[in-house]
Amino acid sequence: KQWYQRRVRGSNTPRHPNLFDKEVRMWVFEEVVNGQKLSEMINTTHENVKYLPGVKLPDNVVAVTDVVESVKGADILLWVLPHQFVKGICGKINGSIKPGAVSLSCIKGLQDSSELALISSLIQGELGTECSVLMGANIANEVAREEFSEATIGCNDASMCDVYQNLFNTSYFRTTPVQDSQTVELCGALKNIVAVAAGFVDGLGLGGNSKAAIIRIGLREMVAFCKMFCPSSQESTFFESCGVADLITTCYGGRNRKVSEAFVRTGKPLDELEAEMLGGQKLQGPMTAKEVFHVLESKGVTSQYPLFRSVYEICYDGATPKSLIENLGQ
Repeated sequence: KQWYQRRVRGSNTPRHPNLFDKEVRMWVFEEVVNGQKLSEMINTTHENVKYLPGVKLPDNVVAVTDVVESVKGADILLWVLPHQFVKGICGKINGSIKPGAVSLSCIKGLQDSSELALISSLIQGELGTECSVLMGANIANEVAREEFSEATIGCNDASMCDVYQNLFNTSYFRTTPVQDSQTVELCGALKNIVAVAAGFVDGLGLGGNSKAAIIRIGLREMVAFCKMFCPSSQESTFFESCGVADLITTCYGGRNRKVSEAFVRTGKPLDELEAEMLGGQKLQGPMTAKEVFHVLESKGVTSQYPLFRSVYEICYDGATPKSLIENLGQ
């Protein structure tokens, strides 16, 4: 997802010269691809041949391999890395952030803790920057092809909503701001657990009725989880792109679904399939299932979330994929 977001931002900053600097600095973890450094390929060919081949990035998007250098002087920090690496990056850039800078997280996951701990809270706590979130039904390749997509901005600071919309909105990518940031972020994390369950159903060879049931039960557990841990959650947020729309598209087209289906069909471990199928990208659903299970276990309420619990047990405790259906049918 990170690469299409940089493409959208790179296209938009020149359109609003009174709001944004034209140059968009993008921190890139250096890799060697086909004998060349990835950063050099991006800066010369304006294409990320590993993660988004065939799509040209705007010329004003500049790859930077030093994460500290990438954030210097920036007013807005956009976070798009796998959630397990956030704390380490915060430690590296702490002290180098421009005073008054704000953060926007597109990261879908939670901190592994017995208490609910959002990634936006981690960023805010480590760096002292306000942190909003962007989530939604926007699979990277489709947005890169400029197919119409939506996203939800969870921003509790009304003064920043217009700024973020100017940064992201195009004729094919539309954002809607809501002042319910925690719910937006939780939807983005929790739907990946449901997508894993959807992949198990596909791997078992079950049909559309079963997939629809997984989506419905998953949505019910998402809503219940949000209301339990964020009592201020607004029901309308679940009908934004970050909610039911992202859930549907991820259960049919996302990498969590794809790898989970292969897990059932091949019997290979998830980490092996991740390496084989994702080309360096990370699988977030199983890890989020573990993080959510630990929160639910600490509250003694795992029995109230049979889908979330089953996904955890299949991924980490050796339960069979068929146990998902057995547990939901009880």
